[in-house]
Amino acid sequence: MKVLKKLTAFILAGSCIVNSGCSNKATITPKEQQTVITLSWWGNDARNDYTIQAMELFQEQNPDIKVKCSYSEWSGYEARNRVRMISETEEDVMQINAAWIPQYSPKGNGYYNLDELDDIIDLSTFPGEYLKFGRVRDKLNGIPIAMNAETVYINKTIYDKYGLDIPKTWDDFFTAAKAMREDRIYPLSVNSKSLWLLAISYAEQQSGKTFLNEDGSFGFTDSELKTMIDLYCRLVDEKVIPQVEYYEKLNIVNGTYAGTVAWISDAANYCGKAIDNGYEIIPADYPTNGKVQSGEGWYAKPASFYAISKNTEHPEEAAKLMNFMLNSKEMALLQGVEKGIPISIAARNYLDEAGMLTGLQYDASLVMENNQNLKHMDPFMENSTLIDKFIQQSNLVIYEKSTSDDAAQVLLHAITKALAPSE
Repeated sequence: MKVLKKLTAFILAGSCIVNSGCSNKATITPKEQQTVITLSWWGNDARNDYTIQAMELFQEQNPDIKVKCSYSEWSGYEARNRVRMISETEEDVMQINAAWIPQYSPKGNGYYNLDELDDIIDLSTFPGEYLKFGRVRDKLNGIPIAMNAETVYINKTIYDKYGLDIPKTWDDFFTAAKAMREDRIYPLSVNSKSLWLLAISYAEQQSGKTFLNEDGSFGFTDSELKTMIDLYCRLVDEKVIPQVEYYEKLNIVNGTYAGTVAWISDAANYCGKAIDNGYEIIPADYPTNGKVQSGEGWYAKPASFYAISKNTEHPEEAAKLMNFMLNSKEMALLQGVEKGIPISIAARNYLDEAGMLTGLQYDASLVMENNQNLKHMDPFMENSTLIDKFIQQSNLVIYEKSTSDDAAQVLLHAITKALAPSE
């Protein structure tokens, strides 16, 4: 992906307690003189812990600012964010999903225009190509934290045991399944969203079409949707993957799954314990049909953004906090690569100096950054309703209650409806 390559070149050249205080540490500033701002994010316990530590450091450096935090796992965060955006009670600074910018700010007015705060937020550490992801009608609604791509992770220890090379093509996975199935080992595993995106990649490679055209219209026909459904059915039938309903992340740890697909930002979450168990896990190239180059049909996107509420009463204080979270040494060293390899040149340099640009996530990021064929993912491609419909229709085929032709027609109708402009 060219924009990712430019970042590398640029660097070389140069639930929880909602609205609870992040820190109980006392400051020399009386409480009545402090400006209180709010911060929200989603994540696991590790992310919560280091973010809270970072807020303590921020408040020590800015004793006139008090940060109150709201955080939870993804599902709860997403649901609560929807309510707060509609009711305009969102936090001053918030981690947001890429899809939320077009959803809540179609005209660029749903979040604070960060260009107006560029005297506080150092935007020079972000190559312009990346800031474009957060712009709507020339208003900077959000700043991307890191880039992300679905990536295949292979347990090399298990593949070596069977004398198998790291897969490069789809056929390689079917070959691996023949060798592993007697031992009830799956050469790959996916959750529902990963399966959907993987099937899109396969269908794009087979057809030469793209899921969405440049103008946002649907690029597939029922034929390509049938290809996606047939792929899933074959993957299950030939024991390449378990059905997504039976996907168990624990099986990556114990070696029942010899591979998985996950976002770069989730690499450690999915594969870290397997590495701790002595397995060698490596990121593989993006699989192809053997006729196209690696990366064709695959997509990258910003992992997430930081944004500021359009309703904030304290934009300067919120901007100070955002700049700290994106560009400070303290936040960079605490966060490491947990959210992915940071786009901020300042943050990445701090990690490089500390020898922290290592590990599975970093290796996966290099696979992404060094690939020129990845395309930018449109948020529509992660439509959860369509993913559920794809799984539902595919299961009807798996259980012989429908045909892939009929299932493809149902899925096509759902996609057409989802793309239709709302009245």
